[in-house]
Amino acid sequence: MTEKTRYSDEELEEFRSIIMDKLQKARLDYDMLKASVMNSDGNDVADTSPTFKVLEEGAATLSKEEAGRMAQRQMKFIQSLEGALVRINNKTYGVCRETGKLIQKERLRAVPHATLSMEAKMGGAK
Repeated sequence: MTEKTRYSDEELEEFRSIIMDKLQKARLDYDMLKASVMNSDGNDVADTSPTFKVLEEGAATLSKEEAGRMAQRQMKFIQSLEGALVRINNKTYGVCRETGKLIQKERLRAVPHATLSMEAKMGGAK
């Protein structure tokens, strides 16, 4: 029996479904993070109390920076998932970019945007 070189259309559709679910959630998370970064000053009472204003501004700045970093990571994740959809469309999804072998289904279910098999990721592929 020859080694399988690509996933079947049925298998690709299973992965497409997983990716679409993750993409929908990732976009919602990104929108929430982006909104928290864009909302510079909420309608709270922090600005009415000068004693606490300095402390509040420091915490708000830190959390805004962190939200910005999280939003950037989320956008990278979204782009990776979108790239996986392109690979599904051209039927190259699930093929390790280093070894050319199929990435295990379990790995793809856990990390649907993976482009390396565990063998390649761990440095065992030569």
